Amino acid sequence: MKKIVISTGGGDAPGLNAVIYAVVMASHARGWEVYGSRTGYLGLLNLDELIRLTPEMVADITSTGGTIIGSTNKGNPFAMPIENLAGEVEVHDVSDRVMENFKRMGFDCHIAIGGDGSLEIAHKFAQEKGMNVIGVPKTIDNDLEATQSTFGFDTAVSTATEALDKLHSTAKSHDRVMVVEVMGRDSGWIAINSGISGGADIILIPEIPFEISEICKKLNENELHNKDYAIVVVAEGASAKNHEVIDQGEGPIGRAEKLLGGVGTWVAKEINKRTGKDTRALVLGHLQRGGSPTTCDRLLALHFGTTAVRLVEHEKYDHMVALDGDDMIAVPLADAISQRKKVPRNGDRVRTALEIGICMGVDKQELPFED
Repeated sequence: MKKIVISTGGGDAPGLNAVIYAVVMASHARGWEVYGSRTGYLGLLNLDELIRLTPEMVADITSTGGTIIGSTNKGNPFAMPIENLAGEVEVHDVSDRVMENFKRMGFDCHIAIGGDGSLEIAHKFAQEKGMNVIGVPKTIDNDLEATQSTFGFDTAVSTATEALDKLHSTAKSHDRVMVVEVMGRDSGWIAINSGISGGADIILIPEIPFEISEICKKLNENELHNKDYAIVVVAEGASAKNHEVIDQGEGPIGRAEKLLGGVGTWVAKEINKRTGKDTRALVLGHLQRGGSPTTCDRLLALHFGTTAVRLVEHEKYDHMVALDGDDMIAVPLADAISQRKKVPRNGDRVRTALEIGICMGVDKQELPFED
């Protein structure tokens, strides 16, 4: 009998519970035990925070958002923020303690569900501590190069698209420019997919640094065609040419990446200043992480979960489950975390946007396409 421990790290994503359900059910069918580590690695630091996951406990969770075992984006055991007796936060390496508890509990494998940051930690445990690890890709940003898609992405795009649909009527009623900031960090997949689907006039993504003058030019062209309102979709990691990415500075101690956000407000102010048009900014934020997963995300998450169990069965450790066409494959974790997936500047999505009249924030001549 094998014993598996599951953790969910990083930002939550619709479909996490579906993965947990699939792992528990596929393991139960093999006579294996499954435990959940609460809030990332906390359960492996404090064994009281481990929870036995049974088929009865995970019944009916496939359709629910979030994660029943909790998550964190500042719980790296190799650099864990811990408050001392004086109330000060210090960073400590507690990875040895995690590994000791992993062995003490007799776990055969750790299924780590997370994005590139969480999977990098899992890979480090495999390489430096000898932990048997299987990775499951989780990010609404869809920015892992090794897999065709990640669960949570489709739900995030659907949420953003629904918001854009609703903004059209209010923007039109007041002749306003509505600037909608969406998530994605330094990849523009959510922005371009929701922008095209939601009828945006302008889409700004990190892969194509934009010019405010081109945005204003598009707005003026709209007015020539008696369209006095507009929808602008901007990815949180987008930036103007020769400008730095706007961020909110360093996050809490233990968080690896800066907090992005603010580019939507900046773009709205620039548009208002240059055109005089009534312009408002809206940040969708964590709405994109919440809610019930779409059918697509549920199916993908269930496929990932059952495939992860098969990899445990075949002891194919230090690998990540990935989608390749219609097939599930195993990719070495080292390869999976080596490169972020970007929206191709000259790819079909950008070309589609341009051909249906959407401005990408630059002159079309800067984005040549081959027939």
